[in-house]
Amino acid sequence: MKKGIFKTERNEKLTNDVYAMVLTGDTGAITCPGQFVNIELEGLYLRRPISVCNLEGDRLTLVYKVIGKGTEQMSRMAKGESLDLLTGLGNGYNTAYSGGSPLLIGGGAGAPPLYMLAKKLINEGKRPKLILGFNTASDVFYEEEFRKLGIEFTITTADGTYGIKGFVTDAMKVCGEYSYTFSCGPEPMLRAVYDESKTDGQYSFEERMGCGFGACMGCSCKTKYGYKRICRDGPVLEKGEIVW
Repeated sequence: MKKGIFKTERNEKLTNDVYAMVLTGDTGAITCPGQFVNIELEGLYLRRPISVCNLEGDRLTLVYKVIGKGTEQMSRMAKGESLDLLTGLGNGYNTAYSGGSPLLIGGGAGAPPLYMLAKKLINEGKRPKLILGFNTASDVFYEEEFRKLGIEFTITTADGTYGIKGFVTDAMKVCGEYSYTFSCGPEPMLRAVYDESKTDGQYSFEERMGCGFGACMGCSCKTKYGYKRICRDGPVLEKGEIVW
């Protein structure tokens, strides 16, 4: 974990309630996809945890959904403003177990960390496939960015207004063979992916956090091997240890 001041380089609206913020600063503590940062915001007691979407040198991209006071405050930030960040938090995804053709599955705001993961897998010579799930066509974001990676991917929408009508699990049924699964999204989606998946995998969980680095125990969850803190021992858990 490292504390540092980051400057806002860009803050763009992607959909009605999703934004992409590019920051510059010391990113040295971020070591793998799936980790998150914890952001201090003026007037708010608790920091806001946001997953890392992309990392290029000292440029950090965060894609976040506006769901409360903290993220609403972030959405109003302009170029040049500063933010206090804790970086290098969480365990992230371990690509050593991926095999040659892993399947990445993201739901809504769970899609961003899969972008950095897909880039890493491609750099390792793997052939990842991707499924992204949204409620409706207007919720879809980062499609062009994933296309530029050159990977095979499918979009689903619950109402059928874009891509395949249904959920990510509907696309999983017809996506062909895969060697491993990496997933991020709301817990009901993760459980459905868990039940549908034919392989082992890693699942990134969303939990309300206090400190964000394991001191307060506020985000503890039960696993087959005892209680784990999502902020420190997670947010990524292996399929074999999850208790629903």
